[in-house]
Amino acid sequence: MKGVHFLISTLAILASATFLVSASDPSPLQDFCVALNDNKSAGGYFGANAVFVNGKFCKDPKLVNANDFFFSGLQNPRNTQNPLGSNVTTVNVDQIAGLNTLGISLTRIDFAPNGLNPPHTHPRASEFLVVLEGTLYVGFVTSNGDGNRLFTKVLNKGDVFVFPIGLIHFQLNVGHVNAVAFAGLSSQNPGVITIANAVFGSKPPINPDVLAKAFQVDGNVVDYLQKQFWYDNN
Repeated sequence: MKGVHFLISTLAILASATFLVSASDPSPLQDFCVALNDNKSAGGYFGANAVFVNGKFCKDPKLVNANDFFFSGLQNPRNTQNPLGSNVTTVNVDQIAGLNTLGISLTRIDFAPNGLNPPHTHPRASEFLVVLEGTLYVGFVTSNGDGNRLFTKVLNKGDVFVFPIGLIHFQLNVGHVNAVAFAGLSSQNPGVITIANAVFGSKPPINPDVLAKAFQVDGNVVDYLQKQFWYDNN
């Protein structure tokens, strides 16, 4: 009998866990939930009781207008005169409040010749990249369990490449002229973790002994890397 009770309890826990996982990213239950950063500006019938969805308060639908779904400026090239030779223009829920709960966002990436969008991950989104101008060498690395395999491709104008969620990926301009790409992401706020910046530029710094052992290098190498300025192109 104890075994039966244990089995029932275990199944109940698993069922609850499955429900919680499914409920963590629900589909919208309304046409839109235009984001607000605080409930004081929610207005209308919401006021202090404004609904909080995906980290944002919902604007009173009666006060929503077309500008809540609008962004202008992606036609303009960004300055790529920096150590990486690239610049990322992000359009997520912070730029378009109407993206809240919709699960999508967009970026424009400008590259100087030999410009690099360095190895990074998006913890909450898959990405598809479309090349508008130029030639890019792109790739991603699979997880440890899949042997850290590298998938790469040279892309030209009009080509598309997909980066699976959470995997380290990069883009390098291998042409002799400027390059431009647009990327769509499957999250309103995909996040970005640039590997070098996170590992060697964290605040406060990671203990050098940890990094020296992890990378199997002399501590002086880690000390040198931690003293560098790690540029953020976002």
